[in-house]
Amino acid sequence: MVIARADDATFGILHSRFHELWSLRLGTSLEDRPRYTPTTTFETFPFPAGLTPRDTAPVAGQPTPPCLAGEVRAANIAAAARRLNELRENWLNPPEWTERIPEVVPGYPDRIVAKPGHEAELKKRTLTNLYNARPAWLDNAHKALDAAVAAAYGWTDYTPAMPDEEILRRLLALNLARASAQGA
Repeated sequence: MVIARADDATFGILHSRFHELWSLRLGTSLEDRPRYTPTTTFETFPFPAGLTPRDTAPVAGQPTPPCLAGEVRAANIAAAARRLNELRENWLNPPEWTERIPEVVPGYPDRIVAKPGHEAELKKRTLTNLYNARPAWLDNAHKALDAAVAAAYGWTDYTPAMPDEEILRRLLALNLARASAQGA
C-alpha cells in the first residue's frame, strides 16, 4: 500500500505502534497474512488532533502545510520519523557496500548499486529481515517515534509497557468521539 504524503509527521504516525495496532486489528487478511485495507484502517484511524491527513494537506503556494509550520508535536514526530528512516536506509544500503548513480531523469532519486563483492550480502538486506532481527537500535528508534506520537495524543502516561488493549481502547474512544461529533 502506498500513501503519498509530503510530510514526515504523517510518515511517523503511520509507522507508529498505534497505527500498527489499529491496522492489525481492523485490517483484513489474505490467506494467512494481515492485509492493510484503507477503508477500515487508514480512513478510520484517529490521527492526533491537528495532524490528520486533511490538516497536513499541502496548500498551493505554501512550502509546508500551515499546521506543520512551527508545530512542536508534528516537528517531534517528524524528527523521530526521519531518524528511523535514516537508520533503516543506512542498514539497507551501507555506504561502504553501495554507490549512488545519478538517475538520467531529473527529479528521480539516485540508483543504488552494490559495489563489487557486496552483491550477495546486499540482497539479504531487506526490511523483512531487519524487522525479523529487530536490533536494539531499531527498537529504540521505534520507541522514540512512539513516544512522540503518544505526546501528540496527549497521553502523558504512555510507556512502551502500555498494553496493546489499552492503546486500542483509547484509539477507539477517540474514533467514536469524532464520529459522534461529525454526526451532530
